[in-house]
Amino acid sequence: MLGIGVVGYGYWGPNLVRNFMEVDGSQVITVCDLRGERLAEAKRRYPSLHITREYRDLLDNPAIDAIAIATPVSTHFPLAMAALRAGKHVLVEKPLAASSEEAEQMIEAAEQRGLVLMVDHTFIYTGAVRKIKELIDNNSLGQLYYYDSVRINLGLFQHDINVLWDLAVHDLSIMDFIVQAQPSAVSCTGMAHVRNQPENVAYLTCFFDHNFIAHFHVNWLAPAKIRQTIIGGDRRMIVYDDLEPSEKVKVYDKGITLNGNPDSVYQLLVNYRSGDMWAPQLDRTEALRTEALHFIECVNTGQTPLTNGFVGARVVRILEAASQSLAQRGRPVELREGWLTQA
Repeated sequence: MLGIGVVGYGYWGPNLVRNFMEVDGSQVITVCDLRGERLAEAKRRYPSLHITREYRDLLDNPAIDAIAIATPVSTHFPLAMAALRAGKHVLVEKPLAASSEEAEQMIEAAEQRGLVLMVDHTFIYTGAVRKIKELIDNNSLGQLYYYDSVRINLGLFQHDINVLWDLAVHDLSIMDFIVQAQPSAVSCTGMAHVRNQPENVAYLTCFFDHNFIAHFHVNWLAPAKIRQTIIGGDRRMIVYDDLEPSEKVKVYDKGITLNGNPDSVYQLLVNYRSGDMWAPQLDRTEALRTEALHFIECVNTGQTPLTNGFVGARVVRILEAASQSLAQRGRPVELREGWLTQA
C-alpha cells in the first residue's frame, strides 16, 4: 500500500485525495495546507486523514512514500526538491516548474535517487486523447498538416501566472503526446486587460521543421466556454470537443486532392473530398483515476511514467519561449536543445 501525502487542498487537491483514496494500492495519509478552513474540509470528508500546516510533517513521516503537489507554480520547485531529497516519489500538478532550469534540476534529483517524478498532465490519460494518439499512430490521418486549438472561458483569473501557463499547458501537453515532435520556433501575442495582472488572452503559434504548424488560442475573458481542437491530415481530420458529452472525438473523411501540374497555378486543380464522419468509442474512465493507478504502478515497478519529468520540461520550455515572444509582441523565438535564441 503506497502511502501518499498531498500538499495543497484548494482547487485540484481534493481531486487528487479522492482518487488516491479510492484506487487500489494507495492510501492518503496526510494533507497539508496553510489554510485552516481547507484542512477542516479535508478532515470532514475523510476523518482518517492526518492534517497539518507543516510540510516538514510529510517529509519526516516514514509512512509516506510519495507526495502529490497541488500548489501555485512558483512553489513546485522547492516543494518537489525537498520531497525528492527526503526520498519521496513526486507527482506535480501542471506545469512541472516555473522554468526549464528548475525542471531539469528536478529531473536530475529524481534520477540520482531512483525516484519517480511525474507531472499531472491529466488530459493525456483521457480516453479521448488516447484514442486520437492511436488514430495518428496507425496513420488514419495520414501526413499531419496542422493542430488548431481553442481553450477559452470566463475566468478563473490567476494572479501568479498568465493564461498561457494556466490553459495552453493542457494543449501543449496533448500536442507533445500525440505529435511526437518538438517545435523549432514559437511566436506569441497577447494582452492583459486587467490592470497589474498577467495576460488574460494569448495566441501562440508553434513552427515545426516539416510541413506542420500548431496554433493555440487561450482566453480567460471569453463569454462562452470552448474546449475544441482540430487536427488536420492529408487523409482525414479530427474534431475533438472536450465539452461534448458523448461524441468527444469525431473523425472526418474530408480533405483535398490535387490534379494537374502542382508547379503551375494555371494547371493545378484542387478537388474537395467529402466522405463520412464517425465517432469512435472511448474509454470513459476518469482520467485522474487512470493517472493515479499509473503513478502507483510506476513507483512499484520502476517503469518510466507516461508524463515523466522530461515531458514536463519540454512543455515548460515552450511556455518559456512563448512568454519571451509575448513580451516582444510576437517576435519569433527559436528553440534549440537545452537553450533558446531569438530568431
